[in-house]
Amino acid sequence: MQMADLGDVALHWREDGAPDGAPVVFANALGTDLRIWDKMLERLPAGLRFIRYDMRGHGLSSCPPGPYSMGAMVRDVETLLDRIGVCDAVFVGLSVGGMVAQGLAVKRLDQVRAMVLSNTAARIGTAETWRTRIAELRAGGIEALADGIMEKWFTPAFRETAEYHGWRNMVIRQPVGGYAGTCAAIAGTDFYTPTAGLSLPTLAIAADRDGSTPPDLVRETADLIKGAEFRLIRGAGHMANIEKPDEYAGILAAFLARIGHV
Repeated sequence: MQMADLGDVALHWREDGAPDGAPVVFANALGTDLRIWDKMLERLPAGLRFIRYDMRGHGLSSCPPGPYSMGAMVRDVETLLDRIGVCDAVFVGLSVGGMVAQGLAVKRLDQVRAMVLSNTAARIGTAETWRTRIAELRAGGIEALADGIMEKWFTPAFRETAEYHGWRNMVIRQPVGGYAGTCAAIAGTDFYTPTAGLSLPTLAIAADRDGSTPPDLVRETADLIKGAEFRLIRGAGHMANIEKPDEYAGILAAFLARIGHV
């Protein structure tokens, strides 16, 4: 287990693959941890350096008092990458992880040479939507919200599998404070203007059954970035990397090859 003490937060992170390989950094979604990328590591080309971490308030990272800001969440991974000597990475972010990707690319193009915006957007929901979510969370805990979350994340067929229950358990065991703090960060984020100024190689991935960030929302964000590619995965929800790992990894591997990162 590797922990990085960054002062106001301690981040759990891990490295897999080739230590001297081209770096690929993965950022997780709200209510998840770095395990959501497990299926990718065995499906992507050999020779890459895979770096994953648990965002503040998630997984094994510490849970500072909320509310959080997107600036703090971007700074967390920025500092981590500086600490472990990572630059020119492809940053793959899912949902709120994709918002972090956008923020980091605006701030540190030396760290991010390309990004993959998976099931995410420049702005997700409204401030009122997230305030309501936080109030519901405080009143009933994550368990009370879990089934509604899972319906947006996975198709009915996947929710009938044994694997599904493990992912649901992961969500309900996240710290309430970390979940609520991250909701506040999302509520306060609108990256339409800064993201529109980006021109780095970008791949946007959407899923046709995504109830959290529908395809049109993902495409709208992709359209902000000059030359961005858009790919749609059919028959999957918000967690397309889990539900359709072969197709997802194939799309990601092809992008890495096109930009010369493998």
